[in-house]
Amino acid sequence: MTLAWARSQAEQLLAPLGERWLHVQVVASKAQQLATALNSEDGEALVAAAFLHDIGYAPPLNRLGFHPVDGAYYLRAHGQERLARLVAHHSGARFEAEERGLVEELAAFPVEDGPVMDALTFVDMTTGPAGQPMTLEERIGEIRHRYPPEDPVHRAVLRARPLLQAAIDRTQQRLDGRLGQPM
Repeated sequence: MTLAWARSQAEQLLAPLGERWLHVQVVASKAQQLATALNSEDGEALVAAAFLHDIGYAPPLNRLGFHPVDGAYYLRAHGQERLARLVAHHSGARFEAEERGLVEELAAFPVEDGPVMDALTFVDMTTGPAGQPMTLEERIGEIRHRYPPEDPVHRAVLRARPLLQAAIDRTQQRLDGRLGQPM
């Protein structure tokens, strides 16, 4: 039920945004592939969060101009607390929160660190704005190109790079079986 609801909400709110919806669909498809390495509850949370990670870009939800928290507030209002936490903190959101002066707003959502958050970062940060595959370096370059140096997103992605790389590396290691534990 949560997964069907997540897909429906994402499609309803993000399909009008064109490329954003393409990005989300590919991120969710990659998450579906990774979900098989997780237990069923975590796998479903990953795929649902992948569908919803950019929902805060939808104009009706945009209150703060910070999509992770705008989306998280929406999810919390719909009783989806775990998804709210994952969306609020996806892809190094804390760095952008610091740049925007929204640390307290982000702190309203406890951090969920671990394999699900790592995998969500992995699928988001290896997918371009129109769904094209990218390396982390390509994705950071693309973000820096879209946002001028004075923009909080530009500054945040540079600061977040080590955290993003670590999440991608941990996910890849888990997939490769190097950690000797399930995702």
